[in-house]
Amino acid sequence: MLQTDVVVIGAGPAGSVAAAGLRNQGFDVLMLEKTRFPRFVIGESLLPRTNEILSKAGMLEDAEAAGFIIKHGAVFWQGDDRVQFNFRETSAQGWGHSWQVPREDFDTVLARSAAGKGADVRYEHDVTAVDFDEDGVTVSFTDLDSGAQQQARAKFVIDGSGYGRVLARLLDLEETSDLKYRMALFNRVTGDQRPAGDDEGYIWIVTLKQGGWIWVIPFSNGETSVGVVADPAVFEAEQGTDEEILRKLLLQEPSLKKRLADMQFVWDKPRRLEGYSKGIRQLYGDRYILTGNASEFLDPVFSSGVTVAVESSWRAQQVVGRYLRGEEVDFEKEYADYVMSGVDAFRAYVKSWYAGDLQKIFLTNTRAENIKKKICSVLAGYAWDETNPFARYADQSLKSMAEMVGKGVEQA
Repeated sequence: MLQTDVVVIGAGPAGSVAAAGLRNQGFDVLMLEKTRFPRFVIGESLLPRTNEILSKAGMLEDAEAAGFIIKHGAVFWQGDDRVQFNFRETSAQGWGHSWQVPREDFDTVLARSAAGKGADVRYEHDVTAVDFDEDGVTVSFTDLDSGAQQQARAKFVIDGSGYGRVLARLLDLEETSDLKYRMALFNRVTGDQRPAGDDEGYIWIVTLKQGGWIWVIPFSNGETSVGVVADPAVFEAEQGTDEEILRKLLLQEPSLKKRLADMQFVWDKPRRLEGYSKGIRQLYGDRYILTGNASEFLDPVFSSGVTVAVESSWRAQQVVGRYLRGEEVDFEKEYADYVMSGVDAFRAYVKSWYAGDLQKIFLTNTRAENIKKKICSVLAGYAWDETNPFARYADQSLKSMAEMVGKGVEQA
């Protein structure tokens, strides 16, 4: 039986950052990943807070060397109207840029970075059971290449398995999300006529007139990720193949007619992702902790997924390290409450977006620079900033703003 200090499940950003942080602290780490890298996963637009965490973990140089396109912000479109958020213009004292990344490349870079710090990374190893006792935890897993059944003995388990949600399933922790069931239809394209200069790397988020929204995410390899997110009924109302439906929904929007006029789909068929919002009963227990999408996933609209993944996993490795050194740790206060404060801030923005309020706020009150900078800070990933009322009291702040918009009041 293998012996280690911590088993990390999943080699995505959450798992790799947790593994790197624990190795920095001197702990032995076994990281088990079900798939063979590189592998595709959705979540390709990053936020500046992610860069900050990677810097703390000692992984930033590896990511920078990969040559990903620089993302300075986001452009939101509604018909012909637009508002641009520049990450260099925020109320937070943080990073002013991030990247747009093919996740098959980005995740591979981070996993290799964790391995370079001494983590034992094993691909195509599927965790099948976890058994806890007063002295530690036994993790059972299958080597998918050889079929061999193996076990590891550890003092703690961190779940960074993303959509796999390994511990959530094995320990029956899953709950229904309070967000509506939605679907994404997406592909990658060439022939994208991008803006010039710094504007090239901005993500475009376009409101879909039928309800829902479109993402346009450019990569440094010349490809662009495009997708539509909406209620499944929006897609069911359209005629044709998935490719025809995706093309029609993209090109009907005024802001995309010229930009995507010459697009050619890269994949033979668009891909679908349905019912992606997930809830969780608890984020930790005796000798285990859940991070990133393995805990709770909201919605892709504000690109919060990877930021929540690395923020939570960085926090997790800090508290787990202290626990393993024999220190007193209040996991509820120091981990769960902290992580959920940012998740709940993002949740407020997601709900406001789908209610149609946030678009109105963006196109009116964001002309007031002090408000725009505070909102931009959250969009840059600084959802844990207690000095920013649009983060700490996101739900109340956005509702108040929406009420003022409804009354025709614009703040100076």
